[in-house]
Amino acid sequence: MGKRFFTQLLVDNIRKVFRNTKYRWFAVIAGLVYLISPLDISPDVVPFLGWIDDGLVASLIVAEVSQIIAEKRKNRQKDNSATSHSTQTSTVIDANAVSLN
Repeated sequence: MGKRFFTQLLVDNIRKVFRNTKYRWFAVIAGLVYLISPLDISPDVVPFLGWIDDGLVASLIVAEVSQIIAEKRKNRQKDNSATSHSTQTSTVIDANAVSLN
């Protein structure tokens, strides 16, 4: 139970940190530096173990960048729909109108 508690606590804190876009970009940049750096938590010489940490960091980077892009698209769509509703004029056409000619 203790391990699950600490894991959940860690995950919750990471989620809180990543809600702020500044910290998201920091995590992305730190992850890229880690992937480029020759220093690893587990060296790549060890089969599979060396790739696991790199894979986790790479998946974190992809997830965060895709989340940032999705949020920007969502905000852009909100802005576009808000401006189109405010500038759009409504035109009513009476289909039952009778011509006087």
